[in-house]
Amino acid sequence: MRSGGLRWWDRSSVLFCFILLAAASLAAQTIRLHVDLTDAPRNIYHAHLQIPAHAGEMRLVFPKWIPGNHRPSGPIGALTGIHMEAAGHALAWQRDAVDMYEFHVSVPAGVDILDVSLDAITTLDSAGGGGPAASSNLLDLNWNAVLLYPQGAKSDDVTFTPSVTLPAGWKFGTALPVARTTGNEVEFAPVSLTTLIDSPLIAGAHCRKIELTKAGDAPLHWMDVVADAEPDLAMTSQDVAAYQKLIAETGALFGSRHYRQYHFLLTLSDQVGGHGLEHHESNDSVEAERALLDPDLHMLYADLVPHEFTHSWNGKYRRPAGLATPNYQEPMIGDLLWVYEGLTQYLGTVLAARSGLWTDEQYREALAGTAAALDHRAGRTWRPLEDTARSVQTLRMMGSQWQNWRRGLDYYPEGELIWLEVDAIIRQQTHGQRSLNDFCRRFHGGESGPPKVVPYTFDDVVRTLNEVAPYDWAGLLRERVAATSTHAPLGGIEDGGWKLVYNDKPNLFTKAEEKLAKFGDFSYSLGFTASEDGKLDDVIVGSPAYRSGLGPGMKLVAVNGRKWSPPVLRAALKSAQGSGQPMELLVENAQFFKTYSVAYHDGEKNPHLERVPERPNLLGYILKPLTH
Repeated sequence: MRSGGLRWWDRSSVLFCFILLAAASLAAQTIRLHVDLTDAPRNIYHAHLQIPAHAGEMRLVFPKWIPGNHRPSGPIGALTGIHMEAAGHALAWQRDAVDMYEFHVSVPAGVDILDVSLDAITTLDSAGGGGPAASSNLLDLNWNAVLLYPQGAKSDDVTFTPSVTLPAGWKFGTALPVARTTGNEVEFAPVSLTTLIDSPLIAGAHCRKIELTKAGDAPLHWMDVVADAEPDLAMTSQDVAAYQKLIAETGALFGSRHYRQYHFLLTLSDQVGGHGLEHHESNDSVEAERALLDPDLHMLYADLVPHEFTHSWNGKYRRPAGLATPNYQEPMIGDLLWVYEGLTQYLGTVLAARSGLWTDEQYREALAGTAAALDHRAGRTWRPLEDTARSVQTLRMMGSQWQNWRRGLDYYPEGELIWLEVDAIIRQQTHGQRSLNDFCRRFHGGESGPPKVVPYTFDDVVRTLNEVAPYDWAGLLRERVAATSTHAPLGGIEDGGWKLVYNDKPNLFTKAEEKLAKFGDFSYSLGFTASEDGKLDDVIVGSPAYRSGLGPGMKLVAVNGRKWSPPVLRAALKSAQGSGQPMELLVENAQFFKTYSVAYHDGEKNPHLERVPERPNLLGYILKPLTH
């Protein structure tokens, strides 16, 4: 019988030839990147790239807009030692006159590989969070800091074969697939530029790998931990169980996983820059050196890993359309960061409680602190929440002075309050039959599998909320994010069966922060915070301190004639309650001294949540684990 096409052996031969040609083409177009990390303790990384080239002018770019940072944070100022050559001959290169992230080089005829060497100074940058990327005993490599790629290319279309040389004896953790390891040399399988930048690497002399996935479960999950000292790696069995519970809780919440495997990359150090950065198949989180050992530090950092883990669904898989750019040179639009970060902030804290990393009381104390700070945010009277998202490029590194009036990255904490309110409304509207859990499963669920991006718009969020529980979600959310107001959105707390109160009992989180950071928080009484040396970090506009003439940057020297300290000021607050006399604060301002009289008589005020017995305890239901 005749066939209308090629015989099966002919078709196989042709297919085999196509595979060979495709592999050869891939190899020809692949950029080889090797990073020598042996100088990491000096905070300098040495990189060498072999980039497929063509005769004539080539334009190469350094990644500018870094996912998760939501701003043009590529550390271009730290890019040094650039050298380009072809066939062993040095080539002159030139930076673009307008775009500081773009480089021009003329490639001679007959050359198909461009060799580029460069150094990254990592003293002041750690995943965009500020601070060194390495210490004497550990490092954090974010690949965007050590590479160039062709201008105009889509990151999905550029293939890299990365490799590293580690300091002697160091071990590493990353989500990248390993091709081979020889001594301190590690070569990874070829990946797209998207995957490379989405897959940081941590390494250290003190390293521990903990398998979190139970036998028979898939996909696999690991906790890769590096620390400056071996004792700091001592994670308790209770914490291991809590992280295993976190994995189970996210599975129950979202109903799917958009990764092939997952690595929790955890750095424990007081020497490197603090940050948490999300990725599809890993999260790159830095906690204090003794965060696993000190109860206060443990509490303060407990929601960091749940937050970054949640981003694998909310932020990486489902991503606002304005942040889903084709490469790292296209500007990002952050209008929906109150969903990207705000919803993640809400879910991260809830998951910290559901997994057992926090107690319910600790969750409520953290929520009370968030609510109080935002309810006293004077800047909300002129700047809507959406503008804090649009202004992330300018707000992220502004510091604490006048933050209350300027506002900061409020789309994180205020987003948490908004999504708590949404959760409470859904539960009320459906008489407890549905909740934000149902929204998460519909919106972030879908089919499990390898990483991919599904962009969304404001209308997509509203439509899915209406599928869960019909309501004027568009009106509510626009009011919350686009309008100014005098008070924070506390509806979720109140509808949840609680209310925000103030008394002289210390808030658990504020007490721990004051002890560890050595400062005094008098935000809700006098209206300022003061560091150990008396410097006023911020002063709340409209507060008693502000009305008296005090401002951030001034230095508190004495209280009622006695040298300043937090206990002395607390004693003065208590005394003022009974005497009715103003407090006299001696302050230094730019080498001049002045005494300010502050009329305040209501004593210490620390935020807490208090149960309202006549209302259903929806907050208690929200914190209940979904798994048993």
